[in-house]
Amino acid sequence: MELVAEGNDALMEEFFEKGTLPAEHILEGVRAGTKEMRLFPVLCCSALHNIGTDLILNFIVDNLPAPTEREVVVQMNGEEKACKINDAGPCSAYVFKTTADPFAGRITFFKVYSGVLKNDANLYNQKGTAERLAHIGVPVGKTISPVTEIHAGDIGAVAKLKDTLTGDTLGEKGVGYAYPPVHLPEPSIAFAIEAKSRQDEDRMGNAVHRILEEDQSLRFYRDPQTKEFLLGGSGQQHVEVVASRLKKRYGVEVILKAPKIPYRETIRGRADVQGRHKKQTGGHGQFGDCWIKMEPLPRGAKFEFVNEIFGGSIPKNYIPAVEKGILEASEGGFLAGFPMVDFRVILYDGSYHDVDSSELAFKLAARKAFKNAMQEAKPTLLEPIMNVEIQAPVEYAGDLMGDLNSRRGRIAGMDTKGNTQFIRAQAPMAEMLNYQNDLTSMTQGRGTFTMEFDHYDYVPALQADKIIAAAKAAKTGEEEEEE
Repeated sequence: MELVAEGNDALMEEFFEKGTLPAEHILEGVRAGTKEMRLFPVLCCSALHNIGTDLILNFIVDNLPAPTEREVVVQMNGEEKACKINDAGPCSAYVFKTTADPFAGRITFFKVYSGVLKNDANLYNQKGTAERLAHIGVPVGKTISPVTEIHAGDIGAVAKLKDTLTGDTLGEKGVGYAYPPVHLPEPSIAFAIEAKSRQDEDRMGNAVHRILEEDQSLRFYRDPQTKEFLLGGSGQQHVEVVASRLKKRYGVEVILKAPKIPYRETIRGRADVQGRHKKQTGGHGQFGDCWIKMEPLPRGAKFEFVNEIFGGSIPKNYIPAVEKGILEASEGGFLAGFPMVDFRVILYDGSYHDVDSSELAFKLAARKAFKNAMQEAKPTLLEPIMNVEIQAPVEYAGDLMGDLNSRRGRIAGMDTKGNTQFIRAQAPMAEMLNYQNDLTSMTQGRGTFTMEFDHYDYVPALQADKIIAAAKAAKTGEEEEEE
């Protein structure tokens, strides 16, 4: 009652005099508080069993402000300003939802913010594409009832727009402003997705593409290193719902798996070695000989090739072949088959044969030099480290920090806003794959987290041995299958 009375002097006086407020005054205060966004009503219902739906609709009618009582923010020439919602002026609408219907195709839901939208109107989205809104309607449950016009403040739907997606603004020609799109959270978890059968594989791409049009908080991409297709979403349940939707709506069955970790390999030491390739067969032989130095580079520097040949010990036209041979060998790694990064190779000497030397011979010599250098240069594994931000009620902070430490995480900072604890940390990706479920159980479903890649760092020796053993076992298994 105190919160309800807070914004109104007359209600405050009445509350302090009587110690209570009559029901009609409480409702009046709720209306005012909600309109000013001081109060945020929370109502419970069950959509599944259709319990309380009528009460929610009545509450909306009685207590929430009508669109015409509010203003909407528009962006014009990089600046934001508030505009009234009314039937006057040019027609403009904001697209807030897109669904993919297997029969009707793409259905676009929008809210008209200014003017009156007539059936068969031609509007433009901010990409400059013209759209004809044929057969506009008003959504009632799952059906769309056709109407001839939609007024400002009302919600409508239309099928088969070509280029308009969620977050776009539609307007008459000359409408020089746009409604700011909703900021969607970045995906916090990704699953490897693969089709169950060859038939599903052919249809999967098209079905996933349609679902991405509906839900812009999803990401679908291919990891170039692990060669897996990944589907990223706001949580495990989110991705699982998408998988079940693919099956129900498009008949595409998919399997979700934890993604492979994109490990890398690098070196900690230096090497100075020779790579020599000599093969004598009938006719021309093969001869290539190179001396290289290998040394580590800082994280993120990838690969650097330095040519220090002078005096023509290797002809210029063979030097690119040496670089290519080292790059090809580095793609396959040395310890566990992961790509090699952050190292420099200096080519400083070698020898060649007038007849037997060729690009192929020098490429093979460079591969041998790479393998020899790996024996000396202390190769090691790198793993992706993620920036993690967790939001949860304050009482769970101790448990969450203890759990992060057990995952080899490092706490980077903490903030408290009201009763919510924000924890910023860095943790290895390998330890965070199952974090969503663990966070839900630790916080009774009240914790959320976001995660994004930050950098690569060395894998501790104990974990590195396990990863190398697992990679070698997987490779042996693949070779046996091929045989």
